[in-house]
Amino acid sequence: MKILFTKSLEKEKVSEKLGTDFSVDFVEVINTEFIKTKSFGLKNNSLIFTSVNGVKAFFENGFAPNENFTEPKNYNKIYVVGSQTKKELGQHNFGTFKLCKNASELSQFIVENSVNEKFLHFCGNIAIDILDEKLPLQNISYKKIPVYKTELLYPKIDEKYQAIVFFSPSGVRSFAKFNQLDDVKIFSIGKTTTAEIEKLTDNKIITSSKNTLADLLNLINITRSAL
Repeated sequence: MKILFTKSLEKEKVSEKLGTDFSVDFVEVINTEFIKTKSFGLKNNSLIFTSVNGVKAFFENGFAPNENFTEPKNYNKIYVVGSQTKKELGQHNFGTFKLCKNASELSQFIVENSVNEKFLHFCGNIAIDILDEKLPLQNISYKKIPVYKTELLYPKIDEKYQAIVFFSPSGVRSFAKFNQLDDVKIFSIGKTTTAEIEKLTDNKIITSSKNTLADLLNLINITRSAL
């Protein structure tokens, strides 16, 4: 059974999790590059990170959050989408005020609990629209700060696969330009990615509820008989 991951991963680890029933391949569908941005004082803004690249580019550009509770005028709450994003923040010795599985969950939490805060979203040039659409409508101060750019690579895949695994909306758009989605089993990292896939096919989409690679691999194993 052949399965294609639209992201470069460690083949040995993936194969170990899936076992010998699967033949796995990987293709890069997007390329990211950090944007040089002059750092500025974050004052008492709350910070949003929705990707690992956003965190990496943030620190690469010399930004420095303040997590000292004794300085309320300069303190920065950090809101995060995804466990890997939180993990990357931890690599830089910073914690997370709120972790959400996806942007929809984060926007709902902010609307219900944080309407008086001012938000800076450190993101890519192709940023998630959900926050941009919902927060300003609730009169919540929200601004995107692009710190990396995403290039869609538009690969053309000639080989046939029984299943395709997707990790981001931009990755879906890149892959789908020259490749069909109607004749394969589709796996998705989370609801935001699934929403993008649903624009392109009526095919069934199996979506991770935990938004993690480990959960995706578990789902693939569970549904192996249908592949």
